[in-house]
Amino acid sequence: PEIPVYHPDVKAYEVFDADGSFLAVLYMDFFPRASKRGGAWMTEFRQQGVENGVETRPLISVVYNFTKPTDSLPSLLTFDEVTTMLHEFGHALHGIFAAGTYPSLTGTAVYRDFVELPSQIMENWAYEKEFLDLFAVDYRTGEKMPAELIRRILDAKNYLAAYSHIRQVAYGLCDMAWHSISEPVKMPVVDFEKKAMARAQVLPYVDGQCTSTSFGHIFSGGYAAGYYSYKWAEVLEADAFSLFKEKGIFDRETAASFRENILSKGGSEHPMKLYVRFRGHKPDTQALFDKMGIE
Repeated sequence: PEIPVYHPDVKAYEVFDADGSFLAVLYMDFFPRASKRGGAWMTEFRQQGVENGVETRPLISVVYNFTKPTDSLPSLLTFDEVTTMLHEFGHALHGIFAAGTYPSLTGTAVYRDFVELPSQIMENWAYEKEFLDLFAVDYRTGEKMPAELIRRILDAKNYLAAYSHIRQVAYGLCDMAWHSISEPVKMPVVDFEKKAMARAQVLPYVDGQCTSTSFGHIFSGGYAAGYYSYKWAEVLEADAFSLFKEKGIFDRETAASFRENILSKGGSEHPMKLYVRFRGHKPDTQALFDKMGIE
């Protein structure tokens, strides 16, 4: 309570390691307010680093827009909000466990196609009854979430998974095509896009459709030539989580390895070296297909 916060709704936590050493200050900003934009995100007010032999530990903020509790109801989250909470907290762990010298190479300061591994892998726990039983109970009766309901949630997520998968590939191809041109494009935008996405076009083309003119991610969202990273991060997290599934989702040895080889290293080494050190091999795309229920 003695740590100052920028709004009364914000809670500040001191985070300590198992040995009692200080790791970070974590600010949790849960609820909407008039001056706050929508969505959810993780921010580093101060990154970890070492200067003149003195280490500075990070100041991490995680922001959400969850429904505030009332006098009669607790703050009840939708399933999407739970996965969002886990996603952004994964980014927070990337910052909290940072252990390097230069802030430009610690925490989330990694390649664009690697930064979503720590966040997206966390979402997997939301579909595990062993995890949900720790907190996901009916607030009126205390009943734990039934396994059948969890199965239905998973089935709903995997509905049309193959089509969604190939659409993401198509978007990546379109992005790469626009950012690989070496001379002015003289054909209509629609024709250029059709040609770029042809390899992943599984349904008939709809006249009047044009993704490129509204593709904010690649022209104003910072993902130029990097939109593929969404799909690549899915490959990474599915393969990485398969090790947790094999060893146990709360296996301490696996978790310690993920912290040591992925979370703490930041961008100090090439991501593939870090990943292989954790997983024991390069990413296996089959893990993603298995996760989506695609045979």
